Amino acid sequence: QVELVESGGGLVQAGGSLRLSCAAPRSIFRLSVMGWYRQSPGKQRELVATITNVGSTNYADSVKGRVTISRDSAKNTVYLQMNSLKSEDTAVYYCNAEGRWPTEYHYWGQGTQVTVSS
Repeated sequence: QVELVESGGGLVQAGGSLRLSCAAPRSIFRLSVMGWYRQSPGKQRELVATITNVGSTNYADSVKGRVTISRDSAKNTVYLQMNSLKSEDTAVYYCNAEGRWPTEYHYWGQGTQVTVSS
């Protein structure tokens, strides 16, 4: 069982910032596309951002310009820096690792709550 360990969620006022972290086993981290997804009550889980093992990034339109995903290979950790937070960013945020070697895989973290008060 692969464990992705998330941290950094919490309560923040609108306009504030938070940084989420997700640590993964090195054997998974170095090969995976790492990503962050979120899920609000009554809604489907949605993509926030992804980053490949060579640093290419992809962002949901709803967070572009406010969110930055990055990865630290020395720490096997992916980060999500969120600025100018809005109430609609309130959700449980999940870390994801996906890849295709030796077989296709998707691993999820346990989720961390982000609550933005207006």
